Amino acid sequence: MTVRREPALPVGTQVVLRTAGHDLDGRPVQPGATGRVTDQDGGRYRVELPDGRVALCARGDVELRRRWQARVALGEAALSGHQLVEQRTVYAAVVGSRAFGLDVDDSDTDVRGTYQAPTTSFWSLVKPPAHVEGPSSQQFSWELERFCELALKANPNLLEVLHSPQVLSCTSVGDELLELRPAFLSQLAHTTYAGYVLSQAKKLQADLRQHGQPRWKHVMHLLRLLLAAAELLRSGRMPLDVGEHRERLLEVKRGEVPWDDVERWRLRLQADVDEALRRSPLPPAPDVGAVDAWLVSVRRRDL
Repeated sequence: MTVRREPALPVGTQVVLRTAGHDLDGRPVQPGATGRVTDQDGGRYRVELPDGRVALCARGDVELRRRWQARVALGEAALSGHQLVEQRTVYAAVVGSRAFGLDVDDSDTDVRGTYQAPTTSFWSLVKPPAHVEGPSSQQFSWELERFCELALKANPNLLEVLHSPQVLSCTSVGDELLELRPAFLSQLAHTTYAGYVLSQAKKLQADLRQHGQPRWKHVMHLLRLLLAAAELLRSGRMPLDVGEHRERLLEVKRGEVPWDDVERWRLRLQADVDEALRRSPLPPAPDVGAVDAWLVSVRRRDL
């Protein structure tokens, strides 16, 4: 059974005590007391109460104030995010290094997927979450509408999920989603991928200035992203496995390729991406109408 860990709490977070406890002087603190995290001490949190007292609490003893308010005020009739993932996932697949052909012995297995929230949940005061992280640290899922929205924008993460060769689960709705894959592909990928590359390149330049070298794993993934963008625009197909480029990319990840050589490769790949756009068989924009009509159909059938 997978044990879900609560996220860590940064200093300043407002929390509510779930159970009765005591402050540092041994005086009782009632459940429902509100406080603010001021420090972490030996795996426990120092929580300052409105009257100035301080309680030392484990993570399981406190709940985020906004979550506590929503739960008490609105009840718990709706399925939680993790219940939605466990009970209503329509499609899930392996992504990351194991899907790209870049895995080594200690590589994580990253799983991404999409779940279908009940149609009636959107009519409720308690709306379903647009995404859910977990239950394991390598798992992330999007609600079907959000998934489609991001995929239509040519978000590389979502396109990679749709085209992963390692499918873990797929319902009949998931099969329909996979049949729609061509509707998500368009020349918009050039703009979206370029944005990702620019943001990563900026971070790498900052690393060079501050530390004298980049984070080589991030460099490898930037190059892989450029390779994928060029192939997608050139052929109209979404590639994942890096194929013949595997060993060269892993050399980059290990820091065995000089930075000047990496920069020359990056610039050549960027030129390939720009040239591929000029000759691309992909349509200028995705088929929003087809995806929207399908999503409405899925919602109706769920009633």
